[in-house]
Amino acid sequence: MEARQLWLRFEPYHDVTYFTPESRAATDALGCKGGWMGYFGMRAAPLGVASPELVTAVFYNFAPRMVRRALPDAWSVATPSEYLRARLQGVDGALRRLLGSVDTPDIAEAASLGRRAALASEVAGRPLAAANRALPWPIEPHLALWQACTILREARGDGHVAALVAAGIGPCQALALYAREHSLDPAYMRTARGWTVEEWEAVADLPGDLPAVEAATDAAAMSPWEVLGETGTKRFIDLMTPLALRIAEANEAMRVNPMALDPVRELAVPGWNT
Repeated sequence: MEARQLWLRFEPYHDVTYFTPESRAATDALGCKGGWMGYFGMRAAPLGVASPELVTAVFYNFAPRMVRRALPDAWSVATPSEYLRARLQGVDGALRRLLGSVDTPDIAEAASLGRRAALASEVAGRPLAAANRALPWPIEPHLALWQACTILREARGDGHVAALVAAGIGPCQALALYAREHSLDPAYMRTARGWTVEEWEAVADLPGDLPAVEAATDAAAMSPWEVLGETGTKRFIDLMTPLALRIAEANEAMRVNPMALDPVRELAVPGWNT
């Protein structure tokens, strides 16, 4: 199984962290000024009171000015611990709405497999994965599964950043290459990450072997699944596929996204929800 196919299963489950009404309500209740302050506060919270420079470095593809609009002000609104509680609250509400019942044997089994995989993730040189893996595990299986998906997602993302750096592809350039390869609207991609027209145009025509970067990212993301083995990995895929599809179909906030993520199209399984 290719690493991208695994990513397609756990990414939608992780993405409820930020892109749902429940998530926005949780950070609004903290006093955040807009959704992006909530996003940066929740995603950076495992790192502690992180500076905008640190967050810009580890998130990689956001323009520094976009990060500075949220940080460090977000830490005067709430502490990292409060952001962590808020994101778990938002995740819980979103998953209960999107999935209906969350107290199922399949979710409990997926959580057990996902935790094994997440604990086997390589975290050396992967700051976001390491910081999330150091957090306490939720007791409820649907939230433990979310924690596992978050660690796996951030581990893959950290590896992707390392591959981009090794290839000499800068943050804005990476977005421009990705937009071109996936036929995404350049204006949307530029705006979603805070780059100016001038910054985008300066790198839009630069060469870069993005397929090689994606291949390196996939290769670096396989260690958790080697630990689970073929049987465990296949079982995790079978359990996560209907969850990913249900979330992707119901989560309207992810209809258009900078990752070109479309599980409904890429994972469609005839009769999966009948």
